[in-house]
Amino acid sequence: MNFRKKSISTILINSNSGKNSLKQVLGATDLILLGIGCIIGTGIFVLTGIAASEHAGPALVLSFIISGIVCAFAALCYSELASSLPATGSAYTYSYIAFGELVAWITGWALILEYGMAASAVASGWSSYFQGLLNGFGLYLPTALTSGYNLEKGTFIDVPAIVIILTLTFLLSKGVRELTRVNSTMVIIKVGAVLLFIAVGVWYVQPDNWTPFMPFGFSGVAAGAATVFFAYLGFDVVSTAAEEVKNPQKNMPIGIIASLLICTALYMIVTLVLTGIVPYTELNVKNPVAFALNYIHQDWVAGFISLGAITGMTTVLMGLIYAQTRLFFAMSRDGLFPKVLNKVNAKSDTPVVTTWVTGILVAIFGGVIPLNKLAEMVSMGTLGAYIIVSLGVLSLRKTNPDLSRPFKAPFLPLITLLTVLSCGYLILNLSAVTWIACGAWFLIGLIIYLVFGRKNSNMANQPLEEPTTLSQQENV
Repeated sequence: MNFRKKSISTILINSNSGKNSLKQVLGATDLILLGIGCIIGTGIFVLTGIAASEHAGPALVLSFIISGIVCAFAALCYSELASSLPATGSAYTYSYIAFGELVAWITGWALILEYGMAASAVASGWSSYFQGLLNGFGLYLPTALTSGYNLEKGTFIDVPAIVIILTLTFLLSKGVRELTRVNSTMVIIKVGAVLLFIAVGVWYVQPDNWTPFMPFGFSGVAAGAATVFFAYLGFDVVSTAAEEVKNPQKNMPIGIIASLLICTALYMIVTLVLTGIVPYTELNVKNPVAFALNYIHQDWVAGFISLGAITGMTTVLMGLIYAQTRLFFAMSRDGLFPKVLNKVNAKSDTPVVTTWVTGILVAIFGGVIPLNKLAEMVSMGTLGAYIIVSLGVLSLRKTNPDLSRPFKAPFLPLITLLTVLSCGYLILNLSAVTWIACGAWFLIGLIIYLVFGRKNSNMANQPLEEPTTLSQQENV
């Protein structure tokens, strides 16, 4: 096993002037919209109903608060590292510096689980909403092409999921500036849909529906928090954009913390309105927000909400694929994946090969594997990454006390302790099946590292290449 660490100077050289560095084009507003775009989607439009009916009841609002607090602890740690070390790769890069190559690989492998599987799951959910929209116009796809492989239902492949993934992959290959333009427009649409739901639904709230408030006890609230944690996947995606941000020392903390606070507030309000309109026992549906509006006979609003849901999941999917491409890029640049994945296109300033490899892999999983199987392991990878990041902040405070820290996480080591305990608590509330599946996932990752990564790592075999300018990048 190898615990060799990468130096901070190496990270900054690679990100600022390396042969395959990325262009700095994003500002604070872009980051906030990227975060909101990736957070608000499947969680608010799909998971709220299931989590309320099966776990928390009206107390689901407490589940969102708990998950939001857990993320807030982690967000403070992410903000310190992202402002101090503005390099792509997020938690993977931070752990490489703080704990060494083996832990970095495990962290990267966990993030692949988070971003890749989550993107496939969101694509599956997007497909369901899109097909519902088509059905409203009397258009129906052949059953075999409507979902992942399931002999009982007669489905074999989810064609709409594959189409949306490959479409977004094409957009991402054209450059991050194009991504932010499309994302900004879609964020406005879906936030507008959420606000419309609140504005209409608040007048139909029946306080009696909030009784009993906690029908499954606090254990149900905790299980609900572990379930809806999927809804918060987006905020750490902001940290993967660090290398492409103008003035990252200032803008990274703003983007991470602001997007998290805005989305947590919206989640809480929507949950209270939703469970106030419809008894929680009736919310076990895939489209709870639209269902609630149909329940109060506001069908015209439900149509707008469905469009907002489709738009919302599109931006989530786009953000997750983006994050996955930057993770592959960073790991490839370090030699842990084949070097072809870190080639930057001279015209678009994007890792085009990595983008298409990611898109194709996500399309395969999203098109073939059923939604419920995809979503089972995502939270485990996310929570594990948050724990490592929080420990990394504490470690770097001790080993690199002179590192410039434009933003400093307050109340250390208390914040680290709270992050580890809260994330660990949510992990313990995940099912045994999830634990087994994740164990298999990490075993596969360890084998890949031992067979390929350990031998081909830059730090194992060769000195770092001399930095060159963007004009010297290879055109792929």
